[in-house]
Amino acid sequence: MNIGMFESFVTGHWFSGEAKHIWSDVATLQAWLAVEAALARAQAELGVIPADAARTIAEKADARLFDLERLSRDIAFAQHPLVPVLHQFEELCGEPAAGFIHWGATTQNIFDTASSLQMFQTHRLLVGHLDTAIAAFGKLALEHQATVMPGRTHGQHALPMTFGFKLAGWIDELDRQRDRLTRRLTSSFVACLGGAIGTFAAMGDVGRVVEARMAEQLGLHPARLPMRSSYDRVSDYVSALGLLAGTAQKIAQDVVFMQRTEIGEVAEAFHMGKVGSSTMAQKRNPSTALLLSSLARMMRARVPAALEAMVRMDEGDSSATNVSDSLLPEIAIIATSIAETLSTLAQGLVVYPEAMRRNLELSNGLIASEAVMMRMTKLMGRHEAHQLLYEAAQRSQSDGVPFMTTINEHPLFAKHELAQDLAQALVASAYVGESVAITIETVARVTDQ
Repeated sequence: MNIGMFESFVTGHWFSGEAKHIWSDVATLQAWLAVEAALARAQAELGVIPADAARTIAEKADARLFDLERLSRDIAFAQHPLVPVLHQFEELCGEPAAGFIHWGATTQNIFDTASSLQMFQTHRLLVGHLDTAIAAFGKLALEHQATVMPGRTHGQHALPMTFGFKLAGWIDELDRQRDRLTRRLTSSFVACLGGAIGTFAAMGDVGRVVEARMAEQLGLHPARLPMRSSYDRVSDYVSALGLLAGTAQKIAQDVVFMQRTEIGEVAEAFHMGKVGSSTMAQKRNPSTALLLSSLARMMRARVPAALEAMVRMDEGDSSATNVSDSLLPEIAIIATSIAETLSTLAQGLVVYPEAMRRNLELSNGLIASEAVMMRMTKLMGRHEAHQLLYEAAQRSQSDGVPFMTTINEHPLFAKHELAQDLAQALVASAYVGESVAITIETVARVTDQ
């Protein structure tokens, strides 16, 4: 019976299949066994355990050999997540190798190191999807580097810009998120040994060397001081995932707004059979963008719990590790799903330049009021020009009078002659500033194009 959101037939398709595979029970068990095998090999290299025992341990470190149903029953009975695994592992290895499994390690050492392996795999997936999204948005930005549209603040027309400029803002921020995550990865997910409280007491002065060699075999960095009460490394990376979620939701909400029937500037990909409503046949909902926003909310909701898991009593505290051990797979899957959904959205986005032009002209030139003001400052001070245009603009909107008319009829122009190019200043498409240049430069910097 499937109950959880990752496997439910209602919600399972929201989440990355590849990420779910990485964090499945079988893959998690395999990650634990990979750590145990690496530990044994490192110890054999240093003469801590016999080489023959390490070879047997490595050969039997295969999740396919384990009885998972029995493991589930035994873990519930023992109320310990790893000891029943070790019992089956010992049976598979036989004596004398069985006696050298898990030598000098503790459960949290194995779990934390295995999670590091799984997070590295997940990170590669996530960044791959981010790369695809950034490339798709970048391609679209170049295509629409000069496509003029309204810039908005507080839901109102502000100044003209190009759609390419808007996309450049998205990819610039996504690039920072990608860089932030990559820089944090190797310092956040390390190989931890150290034993029961992190002092390497069971292995003595060779313990830190074993950790370093185990880490090297696994492609990780050693923790060096593997305090079980420390979780700030992982919390740092998770916090960065929360920032990624913020950027993703901002993009999603922009798309939802621009796809509104009354706006119609963009639309996400549609195919026959995609249903928006069970009663309203006309609906083409921005379902991908809405899903992206939902995933971002799920991600950010889990960040406080990851920060809370940093607070641990003494040198080990299962009330915190129980939370982090169950939370991290959810975080990894949701974060990868955010990047994957963002990539889907980016690759299918459809642009409607004619709607952008239509919306740009709704204010009959009001959107270019700043351009008019900059010209009028040659005739009067900026403060006087602003006051004149404020009064003219408010009259234009309140009374439905053309902006140019309200400017012409303003009493101040009894004292000033209108500038020759004032009407030209009201052409919104001529006032996009450095939109095109910034778009081209940003795409070149952030992508390989």
